[in-house]
Amino acid sequence: MKRVVSVSIGSSERDHAAELEVLGERVRVERIGTDGDVNRAIDLIRELDGKVDAFGMGGIDLYVWAGGKRYVLRDARRIAAAARRTPIVDGSGLKNSLERRIVPYLSRELGIRWRERKVLLVSAIDRFGMAEELAKTGCQLIIGDLMFVLGVPIPLRSLSAFTAVARLLAPLAVQLPISVLYPTGQKQTRVQPKYTRYYQWADMIAGDFHFIRRHMPADLSGKTIITQTITAADVRELERRGVELLVTTTPKLNGRSFATNAIEAMLVAVAGRARELSPVEYLELIDEVGLTPRIERLSRGTQAVPVL
Repeated sequence: MKRVVSVSIGSSERDHAAELEVLGERVRVERIGTDGDVNRAIDLIRELDGKVDAFGMGGIDLYVWAGGKRYVLRDARRIAAAARRTPIVDGSGLKNSLERRIVPYLSRELGIRWRERKVLLVSAIDRFGMAEELAKTGCQLIIGDLMFVLGVPIPLRSLSAFTAVARLLAPLAVQLPISVLYPTGQKQTRVQPKYTRYYQWADMIAGDFHFIRRHMPADLSGKTIITQTITAADVRELERRGVELLVTTTPKLNGRSFATNAIEAMLVAVAGRARELSPVEYLELIDEVGLTPRIERLSRGTQAVPVL
């Protein structure tokens, strides 16, 4: 049996495991959270290095992209360096391949007319493929990196505006501790409503679920959420807030949607490669395996239940 381990600096409360058959091989996919402790993640990878078939690196990106330029996060480089024998991936390969497909997929499957939609993409720096595809549709788009990543209450209303800001700030931001840039550990379980006007403005809210959840208001009636890494508890929380439709770019496995890093590591393990695959290779494997997005209707425009 192939074994894939996603080592995440996120909350251990979200740990999960699933066994499935992929292209005739049994694969066990595990997610192990270290509650924000980067050094513990490094120790765990060193302990399992050479004993598992592939690692996913969760709760942090190794690479982020903006305007054709790639930036490497300092903390992520330390984590990745702990794997000397087992390949390690951070999900960016799928974000730049599989996640580009979600926009035309929803047009085909749900008949979404993107030009008529208002979309809040909470962060484009780690979802640049999705950002590019959304921008092509002509939808009304707000990109929230300044708000959701840096806490600066300024929306970016075009991909070109995001690119200009990212080229200026990304070289500095990637040197910061990941805890400054992204909710890790127990911060992933807290909700502090903020930027409510932008949530209310949007028909569709897209991007990393921890960024979405971090500031979401009590009422999300009628909204569509496009994200990943959703647990059963997350689904209940969104349902209470009145979310109408949930789309995850990765499929549901044993009751939840795994992060892109875990699915990417699974594909690397099944392919028997000791390296990250190219976008073309990922798409070929995705088609061969038959991975499709999860689309789940949570409510039909009902009012949100008060969240206690």
